[in-house]
Amino acid sequence: MSSSDPLHDLGVRTGPDGGTVRVWSEHATSVELEVFDGADAGWASDRVALERDEHGVWQGGSAALIAGARYGLRVDGPTGVEHAFNPAQTLLDPYARGLAAVGDGSWRGVALGPLTGGGVDGAAAGTDPFDWAGVAKPRVPLDHTVVYEAHVRGFSKLNPAVPEALRGTYAGLGHDASVEYLTGLGVTTVELLPVHAFVSEHRLKRQGRVNYWGYNTLAFFAAHAPYATARAQANGADAVRREFADMVRQLHAAGIEVVLDVVYNHTAEEGRQGPTHSFRGIDNAAYYRHDAHGHYVDTTGCGNTLDFGREESRRLVLDSMRYFADELQVDGFRLDLAATLGRDDHGAYTPDHPLLQAMLADPVLGATKLIAEPWDVGPGGWQTGNFPRGFIEWNDRYRDRMRDFWLGDQRRERETGDAGSGIGRFATRLAGSSNTFTRERGPLASLNFITAHDGFTLADLTAYDVKHNLGNGEGNRDGTDNNNSYNHGVEGETDDDAVRAARGRSIRNLLGTLLLSAGVPMLTAGDEYGRSQRGNNNAYCQDSDLTWLSWTADDRDAGLEATTRHLVRLRSENPALRPVRFGVFGETTPSASQMDWYNADGETMTIDDWNDPGERTLQYLAASTPEVEEFNRILLVVHAHVAPTEVVLPTHDGVTGYGLLWDSTEEHPAGADVEHLPGERIVVPAQSMQLYRALGDATSGAGLADDAPEGRP
Repeated sequence: MSSSDPLHDLGVRTGPDGGTVRVWSEHATSVELEVFDGADAGWASDRVALERDEHGVWQGGSAALIAGARYGLRVDGPTGVEHAFNPAQTLLDPYARGLAAVGDGSWRGVALGPLTGGGVDGAAAGTDPFDWAGVAKPRVPLDHTVVYEAHVRGFSKLNPAVPEALRGTYAGLGHDASVEYLTGLGVTTVELLPVHAFVSEHRLKRQGRVNYWGYNTLAFFAAHAPYATARAQANGADAVRREFADMVRQLHAAGIEVVLDVVYNHTAEEGRQGPTHSFRGIDNAAYYRHDAHGHYVDTTGCGNTLDFGREESRRLVLDSMRYFADELQVDGFRLDLAATLGRDDHGAYTPDHPLLQAMLADPVLGATKLIAEPWDVGPGGWQTGNFPRGFIEWNDRYRDRMRDFWLGDQRRERETGDAGSGIGRFATRLAGSSNTFTRERGPLASLNFITAHDGFTLADLTAYDVKHNLGNGEGNRDGTDNNNSYNHGVEGETDDDAVRAARGRSIRNLLGTLLLSAGVPMLTAGDEYGRSQRGNNNAYCQDSDLTWLSWTADDRDAGLEATTRHLVRLRSENPALRPVRFGVFGETTPSASQMDWYNADGETMTIDDWNDPGERTLQYLAASTPEVEEFNRILLVVHAHVAPTEVVLPTHDGVTGYGLLWDSTEEHPAGADVEHLPGERIVVPAQSMQLYRALGDATSGAGLADDAPEGRP
């Protein structure tokens, strides 16, 4: 940043003659830098009073502040309900790029120089550059993206193909065995649960538990050290950072992107009675939101909320994101409780918020994948569909509709004879959720998911009617009660073959729906083989084999794993499943699939068909309108009644036949195609899906796109 920028170069900058530190505090009356003895992190070897400029930035330097040095800040200021200054406490620099723990539970920053000097092209003079070996970001197009949400520790902790010393670490995720598994699965983008340095909440510590997920950030510029190997941890903060960078490089070399789940909405300082690590002691009144009485405004449910009505808090986020996107080469960010990031001076969400707009306008960040969790727990906190163009959003409407269609409706039909809802709302979600996202944003604004780290696994959705969270120590009060799950008649594990078969088909229907829908699909690690958390739908404090991936054959459904690989490949091979834009009825829109909708009789869907709650059979014929790929047309047959039916395959200009690609009734995907003719009557089993490739003329009948057929809800 230019020196004309008042917030330039915050944090530590090291050089051959020591280093300087810059820290912002509007209300402080004094700030002191402490540099600690190399052998004793509790003993300050140098103390320097920092000087304040007219913008509230305090600056000073020390010859002892060299790369690898541990340092902290002492800050004094006024008293009052909004303030929390305590000059006797050593605080963590908000811009610290490395951390060192002190025996009393406090933290020191570790001064680190540039890793590379910016990107893969070189390093700043006088540094030991990290060698990216010419490996650049994969930059996977959104329509080709398949996200895989994973936990660094949980992914490889039990994998015998990974050397024991590397299991559960950055190096373990970057190991050849891990990379080969991910590439074999076909996913393009790994979304990692939080890897910013974090700590467990005091409540959990008192219970002898840990925060496993990591949504309790301590430092926004430092990689979480416990995810590094013991060797890297012993060698210090720079070794941890380099191991993280090596993981990114290894995944990039295989064409896999790395997206970080980042928690900027609150910090690990919890409520006002929580621990003071950094922000509270540096300038509580400025960094956090307060009401008129000086009390915290909490839109996160975590005790505090950073105030993004202020430029300094916004700058903190942007600088952190740039550091990871540029210097550490990550490919994108999933913004936790992102509605909080868009709250203005008055606490109201706006898509025009300067922080959100700055992310899009930034030349580095605007080129990454920006994924919003579009809600928080504050007033007006549910904002799905309301983020600016350029963001992708977790689509909870998609999740709820698809769960209810395949599970809740199935339960109702089996118990009452009436499923309760028809095909219309399902089709809207399948085609990209055009009723949620504007035409300008298109279907790729929707990140589709059935499961995530938070909630039941895919297998548990079909095996449990209620949560089983007693192991979390909260009397089963934690975790949502609104799961839209269906145990198929038996709660939990069972040896009943009929129940197991029904569950398996439901899993395949949900998985197929996810991977064959328009939008960007996200798999949760372990769902591809049927991982269970034994009914725990809030395993945030479980660091054990309950949450770690199993690599034992007996614990993995080989057929489901093969089905997942097959579906991911079919998505990649059939661009008709991956429209980039919403179409306009009666017009040709490049990269927007032409969508034709037929009922069980092979006739075009009518208004009555769309609105009939008993109509649960659909034939979806989609043809690509290619710009960069070959023409492609598919037919997806969906039947969601508990009894089989007959359908007449649709007749369409240019279509001479249908070749079967996948059938959800099969536990293992079939190897041979089965072909049918237009107009042919076929039997479709209960609760099933079939995907066909439409055969015939590559141009006849193609070109008119329709994402919202007349009468569809």
